Amino acid sequence: MSVKIRMHRMGAKRKPFYRIVIADSRAPRDGRFIEEVGYYNPVATPKELKLDEDKILDWLKKGAQPSDTVRSLLSGAGLMTKLHESKYNK
Repeated sequence: MSVKIRMHRMGAKRKPFYRIVIADSRAPRDGRFIEEVGYYNPVATPKELKLDEDKILDWLKKGAQPSDTVRSLLSGAGLMTKLHESKYNK
């Protein structure tokens, strides 16, 4: 089973709100997921991003692959740097 970290779209028309979830890669975008690890609201001013860093780092260490969009959000929040530091500091 391949596990992905990706966005689950919520909200009304033209007012998107995304949950960042851990899901099986075969599941549909808005289908079943394993765990919710954060959210992203691009409509708010300023844009809101809340992440559970411990859970995300744990899943990344287990081999979960983030989608391109989630990877850029994690990089902006500094989580990808923390992941690389933890790999090389063992």
